Amino acid sequence: MEGLRKMAWSGVLLCGHPRRLYATKVDLRKLRPMILKRIEKRAQGYPVRAMVPVAKEVLRARNVLIHGVSTLLNFLPLMACKFCPEIYIGEQGHLIQTCWGYKHRAKNRVHEWVKGSLNDILVPVESFHLNNMFQSVIRHNERFDFDRIPAVVELCWQAGADPHDENLKSSSWNFEAANGSVPGTESLSPNDLASIANKTLTAWETVRSGVEKLLLVYPVKVCKYCSEVHVGPSGHKARLCGVFKYESWKGAHFWMKANVDNLVPPKIVWRRRPQDPPLLVNEGKDFYGRVPAVLDLCSKAGAMVPAKYNCMMKVQGLSGPVNNQFCGITRESNL
Repeated sequence: MEGLRKMAWSGVLLCGHPRRLYATKVDLRKLRPMILKRIEKRAQGYPVRAMVPVAKEVLRARNVLIHGVSTLLNFLPLMACKFCPEIYIGEQGHLIQTCWGYKHRAKNRVHEWVKGSLNDILVPVESFHLNNMFQSVIRHNERFDFDRIPAVVELCWQAGADPHDENLKSSSWNFEAANGSVPGTESLSPNDLASIANKTLTAWETVRSGVEKLLLVYPVKVCKYCSEVHVGPSGHKARLCGVFKYESWKGAHFWMKANVDNLVPPKIVWRRRPQDPPLLVNEGKDFYGRVPAVLDLCSKAGAMVPAKYNCMMKVQGLSGPVNNQFCGITRESNL
């Protein structure tokens, strides 16, 4: 007993404050009513009134973005790789060897190009629709009891915007209806096309900036090992994680804080500049620009690109080495 007193006194002298040893056990069953009451009080503060106009603006801009990209795809070709998510806005694709193949087996291969669609540029990101933000956690056996809607729509819904409002309602929540051709756009002049491109680019900027503001107020989670997104404070318990490496966890997600790229993926693509060869080759990939797909699509339709993207576009950069094999030039013809 005397030895324990000496150890405690030495701890006070060395650390400057007494060491507290808690021997009492906490009864979580008694704390549960208090925790639930605090959650209910916290839910009364949502939605935040100041963020309601931001949520409505995001929904309106999202509608303009979907229809704008659908219209531009009627006039500009879009190519998508058959075996990976790579896309390219152009007639022939490119020869840059960045394809990782089916199930990540074949890496650094030339892409096999097919015709792309709207979902290749505006990647759909869905989440469970909650009745309220602080409802009980969705369990695995309840995963079919909740609808799946776009994560941006769910975020705006929880932020106070009503997607069923006629002024905010989109013709398509999941992009499927907008994949076809937009009526009335068969005969657009270059000026009209440039105007649509400018509005589309502005809408894309508005959606990303608005979502970034909403993420400062409303909690959104993303899985660390897959692209699953949940709009809410604690994630869900549906075992849907498809990363085979972590199958020992029975498909449970590992949640972390989400950012704007998780809800609105930018989909970065290679961009051909005027000083580049007609067909981008693998030897010049360090020289070419890399920009978001919406930005490249709108710029090729005549939109004015903001100056903040000049670094990504490498506007004044050097051109890559010319591959003589694909330009029809041989060494003998130059001698």
